[in-house]
Amino acid sequence: MKRVAALLCLAVALPGLASCGLRPLYADGSHGVVARNIGTVSLDPIEGKTGWLMGNALHDRLAAISGGAGPNYRLHVELSDQITGFGVRSGDTVTRERRTLRARYQLFDSATGVLVMEATTGSDSGFDAAGSEYATIAAEDTALERLVEIVADQIVTNMAQKLSAEGKAAPASPPAAER
Repeated sequence: MKRVAALLCLAVALPGLASCGLRPLYADGSHGVVARNIGTVSLDPIEGKTGWLMGNALHDRLAAISGGAGPNYRLHVELSDQITGFGVRSGDTVTRERRTLRARYQLFDSATGVLVMEATTGSDSGFDAAGSEYATIAAEDTALERLVEIVADQIVTNMAQKLSAEGKAAPASPPAAER
């Protein structure tokens, strides 16, 4: 009986959700606004181990949305990676650490060199500093890998939102027969 009531509530709520005006960002797949507005996105080299990880994460995500007929872009990313210790025991040993990864990124139109967007994003992760150095280094590396994935997702999502909004603001010109 509870299932029937839940299904009935869901059936009543679905039309309201459909009319709320929300549209999936990647609607219509390769024919959607985001896919049409992104030709290709090339990534400037990013220094260091963190940059290498970020570059790989961004390449994976950008390959999924690149390839449309839109303009080509160049993405420049600068990273700030910090580890802060807190939770100090007697004897000045750290018991807890926080790793913070911040990315400042700029998206340029490759043909004109015009800055299309500039933003900053980031995330942080806390972890226990274990008694052994090996375990602490492993925890730091694991935190970095998680943070890179989170920040890469944020960068690509922000780019897609920006380009999607630009695509809605500038509709395609009508065919010559309609002018």
